[in-house]
Amino acid sequence: MGKVAVGAAVVCAATACAVAALIVRHRMRNSGRWARAMAILKEFEEKCATPISKLRQVADAMTVEMHAGLASEGGSKLKMLISYVDNLPTGDEKGLFYALDLGGTNFRVLRVQLGGREGRVVKQEFTEVSIPPHLMTGTADALFDYIAAELAKFVATEGEGFNLSVGRQRELGFTFSFPVRQTSISSGTLIKWTKGFSIEDAVGEDVVSELTKAMERQGLDMRVSALVNDTIGTLAGGRYYDNDVLVAVILGTGTNAAYVERAHAIPKWHGLLPRSGEMVINMEWGNFRSSHLPMTEYDQALDSESLNPGEQLFEKMLSGMYLGEIVRRVLYRMAEEAAFFGDTVPPKLQVPFVLRTPEVSAMHHDSSPDLKVVATKLKDILGISSTSLKIRKVVVEVCNVVCTRGARLAAAGVYGILKKIGRDIVRDGEKQRTVVAMDGGLYEHYSEYSSCMESTLRELLGEEVAKTIAIEHANDGSGIGAALLAASHSQYLELDES
Repeated sequence: MGKVAVGAAVVCAATACAVAALIVRHRMRNSGRWARAMAILKEFEEKCATPISKLRQVADAMTVEMHAGLASEGGSKLKMLISYVDNLPTGDEKGLFYALDLGGTNFRVLRVQLGGREGRVVKQEFTEVSIPPHLMTGTADALFDYIAAELAKFVATEGEGFNLSVGRQRELGFTFSFPVRQTSISSGTLIKWTKGFSIEDAVGEDVVSELTKAMERQGLDMRVSALVNDTIGTLAGGRYYDNDVLVAVILGTGTNAAYVERAHAIPKWHGLLPRSGEMVINMEWGNFRSSHLPMTEYDQALDSESLNPGEQLFEKMLSGMYLGEIVRRVLYRMAEEAAFFGDTVPPKLQVPFVLRTPEVSAMHHDSSPDLKVVATKLKDILGISSTSLKIRKVVVEVCNVVCTRGARLAAAGVYGILKKIGRDIVRDGEKQRTVVAMDGGLYEHYSEYSSCMESTLRELLGEEVAKTIAIEHANDGSGIGAALLAASHSQYLELDES
């Protein structure tokens, strides 16, 4: 063999060794990255863990905070607001009633003809109206004049099948989903605006009075007989069809709960005890906090960067506004520390709230063998193309961890309410049935979430008690519920009863 041949052989061997070394190093680097990604996932799973013992602690803490919030104003992070709703619908209500639902950039007006126990909802109609952006930051008069004008137009289209008794004023239930300090069933002062509204001259004013003045300016003869929020509307809508409804929970973009409390169990209530002996409490449970909540560094970072740091911690762990953002933060850390999606962090993955909960739900529910939906969502939303099946499976697992924790915490919250009202046990000789009315897009559309919540609640209650608790979907509480509360708090109620 000549020197050239030997040299060539040596060069080839060296090249082969170098290539092999590169491959080994690449594999080692990849396996190191994968191990780091798995370590991040494992740590996240451990910190999000919700064993039944922890959920019982969360439920007990919820019950304690409920007692504290009922004892005095400011006694708890749970506001436990007195709603002044002491007459929930019974099904006997008759007549024509209106509802106005203002909770965001659109509002709805709705009318229902109620036919009593036999007829129930004989007929209903509604229309939805967008609020021009300039009115969201203008004056109180401009906003309420616009709403009253649209309401007057809707009243003018009242046709066949809707009958107002002679000599009676039209009555309206007003769902106003902004923070309000309620002073009676039909009055409440605005504490602050949220959701992009900023109308300074309305803060501290009675929103019912503002709407009433605007209706008068339109020549519309209508009385607001109930001011409510969407959670109490859900409770009313549920109770109308089922007398055993005692609790309502909204699981949507945000979350809240309301329930029926015995009036004498509300130390901070100083008025006359209502004839019914009951009072609906608006818990504002999104603001619940406890050292038992399984918070992670991702939750703490999300909270500190939010518009309301230190507030709504329970809501930030389980509602639709935030689940997608928690998933994004975990994936971002994997991309940054473990090059999970390649050598560079995908730019779109760095954008807060780019990943919404409906997308998380779609990925979590992906049952295709190659997780095609996950691949499509990663590509379309985060700009991450050509992912392996192994990576997609990890993404689904992150979605699963976030969803499971949220659903199990929601179940613990419901269990805490049932404990407070003594429906967590079965008493000898009593035939009791308790219904929890649920509403909200998260509950309705994210089936992995809702089924996990329901099975966790059964686990907490135990087999025997679980048979006495039902969860029912009460759709559109904020609309029809408000009209039903206008009916159950009508100024003509005593005339109708006599």
